Amino acid sequence: MTQVPEPRIPSTSWVRVRPSLSGICGSDLATISGKSSIYLSAFTSFPFVPGHEVVGHVIETGTNVSRVEVGDRVVLEPALGCSVRGFPDLCRPCQDGFYATCERVTEGDIAAGVQTGYCRDTGGGWGQELVAHENQLHRVPDDVPDEAAVMTEPLSCAMHGVMEACIPEGARVLVVGGGTIGLLTIAALRVLSPSCTIVAMAKYPHQIELARTLGAEHVVTSGEDGQQRLADLSGGARYPLPFGNPAVQGGFEVVIECSGSASGMEDAVRWTRSQGQLVLTGMPVVSKMDLTPLWYQELRVYGSYAYSLESNGKDRVKTFCLALDILSQHGWGDRLAALVRHRFQLRQHRSAFATAMRPGRSGAVKTVFDFTKEA
Repeated sequence: MTQVPEPRIPSTSWVRVRPSLSGICGSDLATISGKSSIYLSAFTSFPFVPGHEVVGHVIETGTNVSRVEVGDRVVLEPALGCSVRGFPDLCRPCQDGFYATCERVTEGDIAAGVQTGYCRDTGGGWGQELVAHENQLHRVPDDVPDEAAVMTEPLSCAMHGVMEACIPEGARVLVVGGGTIGLLTIAALRVLSPSCTIVAMAKYPHQIELARTLGAEHVVTSGEDGQQRLADLSGGARYPLPFGNPAVQGGFEVVIECSGSASGMEDAVRWTRSQGQLVLTGMPVVSKMDLTPLWYQELRVYGSYAYSLESNGKDRVKTFCLALDILSQHGWGDRLAALVRHRFQLRQHRSAFATAMRPGRSGAVKTVFDFTKEA
């Protein structure tokens, strides 16, 4: 931990925020441990303060800010797209509602960075202050506690992944991974596609229990027994190979891969049925894998990164707003707040990282830095 200058407000449309809770994300851990791809480093500026899952309070506003006021409790939508960077005209992805994949993330009022927490000019949630454009901030309803509000960003990611797929009525959906994104994907499926049957793959006992609590009808583990259960639940058939995982005929209509691990990707590709949909929501590790099942089964593969504007009847609504609505009005606030199992002060960062990196030992789901207890 080190001291850095507080970030300056880039323009009159920006505000200063003091975090209350800030989550530790899997992408943060991959960056810290050196396991992430170098691909996104082209769109990152150094040095940066990490932390993009943030609930906090506005402490200063620019003169042209109208969306929020000093004292407001807000969550941060960290994507640094065209409107945040000061462009009056929008690039194609931003026009289409996919502002998280903005094509100008190295230009504009601030330095390069796909998100707050990966940009040297914004600060991040793992610091005592950060700056944000007013368009990045959403007021938190009074009935949503901080522990639920800090889940807005990952819940929005999970919702975007579910909404990327066209899930048929009554479909069988396999969710691979029992971490934060996997569990939130189960919750999103339960709300957005209530008729589907959810099968979850989880690794640890607390993940299995939470997957069931959040709405998975069936939970399986890895290994031979788990593979046979997947065959039974999907109606698929396994064909042993001389080495490695078996070939599979049949499988699930929709598979959402949430772990990003090599083994998770292998399972996801194999257990998606012919012409089925595979959604990649977890941040992938760099790995080698056999893509023959993807080619042979003619899978429809969707990458799902961050958030978007989605159709909601006649209007287009940010998944962030939909996530806040779920936390506030659908009885999910307390259930998802329970995923925040471990809190640490910033000076305890080594213990926080160790806890988040070893969920099997610690029982962690979402680990957060708690600034409300800072001296």
